[in-house]
Amino acid sequence: MPAFLLSLPPHLVRALARDWLHTARADQLPPCPDENWTTWAVVGGRGSGKTRTGAEWVRALALGDPAFTARPVGRIALIGETYADVRDVMIEGPSGLLHLPGPRPRWSPSRKRLDFANGAVGLAFSAEEPDSLRGPQFGAAWSDEIAKWRHADATWDMIQFGLRLGHAPRGLVTTTPRPIPLLRRLLADPTTVVSRSRTADNAHNLAPSFLDAVVGRYAGTRLGRQELDGELIEDRADALWTRDNLERGRVAAPPDLRRIVVAVDPPATSKAGADACGIVAAGLDAAGHAYVLADATLARAAPETWAAAALALYHRLAADGLVVEVNQGGEMVTSVLAQVDASVPVTPVRATRGKYLRAEPVSVLYAQGRVHHVGALPALEDELCDFGPEGLSSGASPDRLDALVWALTHLLLRGAAEPRIRRL
Repeated sequence: MPAFLLSLPPHLVRALARDWLHTARADQLPPCPDENWTTWAVVGGRGSGKTRTGAEWVRALALGDPAFTARPVGRIALIGETYADVRDVMIEGPSGLLHLPGPRPRWSPSRKRLDFANGAVGLAFSAEEPDSLRGPQFGAAWSDEIAKWRHADATWDMIQFGLRLGHAPRGLVTTTPRPIPLLRRLLADPTTVVSRSRTADNAHNLAPSFLDAVVGRYAGTRLGRQELDGELIEDRADALWTRDNLERGRVAAPPDLRRIVVAVDPPATSKAGADACGIVAAGLDAAGHAYVLADATLARAAPETWAAAALALYHRLAADGLVVEVNQGGEMVTSVLAQVDASVPVTPVRATRGKYLRAEPVSVLYAQGRVHHVGALPALEDELCDFGPEGLSSGASPDRLDALVWALTHLLLRGAAEPRIRRL
């Protein structure tokens, strides 16, 4: 403990331990009140401390805490998905305004009104009734879980018309993200300051059983990335894969597999700026369903490094062979693998069509329910759901996707013209 803390009387140490500016994480503290912003968006996972952040912000504005505002804000709107959510979460909940340390405001449920000791008031509104926000005016607004609001755009518009009191009326949004148009617009707005947090960031305030059961089960999945990590997960409209389709095919463990292959999409070079080396393993069961087992893709790896990684995955899974694209390196590719382990059977494959044409029949297999991902493969799934006719939206090479396509083509789409497996 720092010496200056040891010098304080015990009652001041206890007060400091309850002080929000001292105990809050950086993502729970607002941007500087003197800076040019209109909305503070706190986007986070379930249980990440968003409600406490909102309640502390409202109280600080109402009481005129100089770290939050130049002067007290006299009228503050509190808007939730329903009035019950405002009451049960934002006001009366364990992290709500009535449970913050220190003096409490007076809550009048019948009037939907909070009265602070200095005369500031908080007024509760439901996003189910956007027109209830016509007329009232405010100096600040706390909007909770806007991604769940049924009338999101209409309610948000009414809030903006009502934010017209004081020198710099502002809004706080606390939400777990969903890809709704309103949230996308807010996050892209240059006058919005965004703070992000994960459920794990608030682990010391959560039950260990919740972290073990829920986080352990959903980590890395679309639902987990959205609800636990606070990520805004979207599908590209023209992508060959959708996240819903991937989720429907996800399994915790594969059945007995008849064959397992590791596919490699090697880069042309390992210099800075080079493509990654896609390394993906998949297996085939007796019913003709494929299971994607692992993604061991490496970024900017030397040939010896990616060869060793591919062969390590081959041995770990007791695979039957490697499927390796040789367009870029030709004989060099097979030569590098032979130098690392000459006993492994390798099937060289050569691309004669574009990436999209090769990927399209594989995406059809997913739509037919014949391909399953074992556990979560977030980086691979991001590529799949961002791959359209013009490639990835970033313009980068879809190396993980390429390796996946080679593996599943080898297992499910080879037909009669099966390439000869060659032992190096």
